[in-house]
Formats: sequence, C-alpha cells, structure tokens
Amino acid sequence: MQSLFQILMLLLDVVWFFIIAHVIMSWLINFQVLNLHQQFVAQVWHMLNRILEPIYQPIRRILPPMSGIDLAPLITLVAVYALRIVLVNNAAVFY
Repeated sequence: MQSLFQILMLLLDVVWFFIIAHVIMSWLINFQVLNLHQQFVAQVWHMLNRILEPIYQPIRRILPPMSGIDLAPLITLVAVYALRIVLVNNAAVFY
C-alpha cells in the first residue's frame, strides 16, 4: 500500500509541474519571448494544452468571467496541494 501512496504523490507532483510549466509558457508566449512558430515550442504548448484543458474546463464553467484573467490554473494548483495535504494526513491508511 505504501507504493500506492508514493504513486499518487508522484502523479500529483507531475500535474503540479505541468501546470507550472503551462503557466510560465503562457506568460512567455504572451510577452513574445517564445514563438509558437518554432516547432518544439508549439509541440510542447499543444501537449500541455491537451493534458490540462480537460482539468481546466470544469473549473472555467464554474468561475465567472474575469475580463482576461484565467484563474483555472490557480484553483487547480490549490486543489492539487489540498489533495497532497489530505494524502499526507491520511498516510497511515496506506501503511
């Protein structure tokens, strides 16, 4: 059962990393530091969008429009962190 706990924590860490990378890339693309015409940048951007959009869409449906500010990544990060707290506090179940 300890393996299950470690796998869940690893998956949450990967999701956390993907969200942070997506947010940073979106800033760099908006400030024209990165260019989507570069093949590698476009591939990474589209991969991150394919992975994260199914997570963001339900959150975006609930949130009211914020005039250009997307709070879905922030709420997703808070949810991932909350899941980590719940798992760590209930780690005794996995041992």
